[in-house]
Amino acid sequence: MAAKLPVTVITGFLGSGKTTLIRHLLQNNQGLRIAVLVNEFGELGIDGDILNSCQVCPDDADEKANIVELTNGCLCCTVQEEFLPTMLELLKRRDKLDWILIETSGLALPKPLIKAFRWQEIRNAATVDSVITVVDCEAVAKGTFASDPQAVDTQRQADPNLEHETPLQELFEDQLACADLVILNKTDLVDEATQESVLKSIKPELPQGVKIVKCDRTGLDLSILLGLQAAVEDNLDNRPSHHDTEEDHDHDQEINSTHVILNRSFNPIALQTQLQQLAQEQDIYRIKGFISVPNKSMRLVLQGVGTRFEQFYDRPWKQDELKQTKLVFIGRKLNPAAIESHLAAIPA
Repeated sequence: MAAKLPVTVITGFLGSGKTTLIRHLLQNNQGLRIAVLVNEFGELGIDGDILNSCQVCPDDADEKANIVELTNGCLCCTVQEEFLPTMLELLKRRDKLDWILIETSGLALPKPLIKAFRWQEIRNAATVDSVITVVDCEAVAKGTFASDPQAVDTQRQADPNLEHETPLQELFEDQLACADLVILNKTDLVDEATQESVLKSIKPELPQGVKIVKCDRTGLDLSILLGLQAAVEDNLDNRPSHHDTEEDHDHDQEINSTHVILNRSFNPIALQTQLQQLAQEQDIYRIKGFISVPNKSMRLVLQGVGTRFEQFYDRPWKQDELKQTKLVFIGRKLNPAAIESHLAAIPA
């Protein structure tokens, strides 16, 4: 009988650095044939586009299937619908794959996903090698657990899954309780004393033997991240969480996403300033996408959590590619018309 295909589940709040970690794994795959299952809260699928830009997967149509995007909400909510056929489709290609990575939504709990690996159709062919929880060190030090306090407060009130005295903290504790490895990310943004304080606060929430690895966003060696052989689906009972008694849940319908596609270029500094203003005017948790910059042959990637933004050029524009600006907005009660109008009014 063929060995089971190992699967690594990567979890953590929006903006913690999950997509950056997956990009690093793809770019430093050491010959491993890795499939990526991305759960993107947003119909445009920007995360999938970013991962495709790594150019690890060959260009022929069949191998394009290595990047699979779910675009209809949180993975834990759709696990009995789109997840099963998607996983089965990947497992049909198991002879062409060495590993599967699954990035969960920032709103998703890891345990409902892992329970799906107990289903016979998946259990016979795949095993959860580990759950990696990515932690924003700076945010935990501030007590917000995610990058933007205002967005966290709004998300806490909007999500019925978080109806507890300290709801976001409990969700964070659930992510830690399910972990086999914790990546303490963005350590370059805090001093050594703060790092030690964060470590002291999260260690009591971890199962025995779970390692914590510090990361300053420069990347980690593949041998640290893969090959933990935890068979997580077989010992879920040893990973108790606050939400074990909850059978079903529905994310608040007030949390929505919208995307904007504009056939124009922007000055990146001017655009970021306007997006920061927009994030304050509306309850926007996350902004990400690609920017066309005047007189630049490279595509600019923009990622923002609350009012904090990062930008970098990822690749040249392709000859047959429209130089468009594409942005996805995730938030609460977003007004798509107001967002598009705001962007259209920015001077060229």
